[in-house]
Order: sequence, then C-alpha cells, then structure tokens
Amino acid sequence: MACEKVKECPCPRTECENHRVCCVCIIKHKDTDSLPFCMFTDNDNDKSNAAYFKKLKERFEQEQGIE
Repeated sequence: MACEKVKECPCPRTECENHRVCCVCIIKHKDTDSLPFCMFTDNDNDKSNAAYFKKLKERFEQEQGIE
C-alpha cells in the first residue's frame, strides 16, 4: 500500500516493495545505516551516511568559498 500523499517517488528502484511506502522505507534505511534515495539524490549510488556527510561538507565548502 503506497502512502496516499506521495504523488511521485524519486527512487529509481520501482520494483522495490517499499517504493512509495515512505514510512517502511525510512525504517529499513535506518536499520541499514543508509539514506533513502529521496533524501540524497546526488549520491553516486553510495547511500552511506559517510558519503552523505562528505557531500554535505563539499557543498558547505563550495558555498563558503573554501578550498
């Protein structure tokens, strides 16, 4: 059963049983220490928390003009 309020799910894994079932998807990713695609779309297929924080650091440094 898909979540009623989710009109479009950005996750490319349409065959996943959790596609458009956000509450279950979030729990699954929490248990696997990774982020759902919808929360981290520019992940280069690495959904780990480490990759997420690396990308955040890059964005912050870019915004601040830090090299």
